[in-house]
Amino acid sequence: MMGVGAVRQDVKAMILTGFAGLVAGACSMAIGEFVSVYSQYDIQVAQMRRDQELGRRRVEGGDKEEEEEGLPNPMQAAAASGLAFSVGAMVPLLAASFIKAYKVRIGVMFAAVSLALVVFGWIGAVLGRAPVVKSGMRVLVGGWVAMALTFALTKSVDSSRMDWV
Repeated sequence: MMGVGAVRQDVKAMILTGFAGLVAGACSMAIGEFVSVYSQYDIQVAQMRRDQELGRRRVEGGDKEEEEEGLPNPMQAAAASGLAFSVGAMVPLLAASFIKAYKVRIGVMFAAVSLALVVFGWIGAVLGRAPVVKSGMRVLVGGWVAMALTFALTKSVDSSRMDWV
């Protein structure tokens, strides 16, 4: 949405592209996570088979059912990733939806996303038992860099006026 906001002041255009970005991003994240976790699953299953073929003892004396319980679930990972992306993408979409004035809309969107980034970083740190301030700042600064790059690159493409199109 920052990219569209760099070149268009129309709130409808921002909302439409924000929604399209939410759907496309959630699908992309879910499919990427599914492929990644399924690859990890395949590797772990192959390793379990090699271990069995070599007659090695199972890890910690567990049986096959216990080993399979520890395998990653690609569908669960895909759903979690798609949902997480959707929740995050709704923040700027909702922030921009109710404000007509262009500069105010960009500012509110930036502030709402900044707050959400800090909260998401904090939640991740708490769940992972990691340093909260460090994690929150890392997520915040990473988000700022992404927004700035998106805004600047879109602005530079628009400034060329794409006469060839």
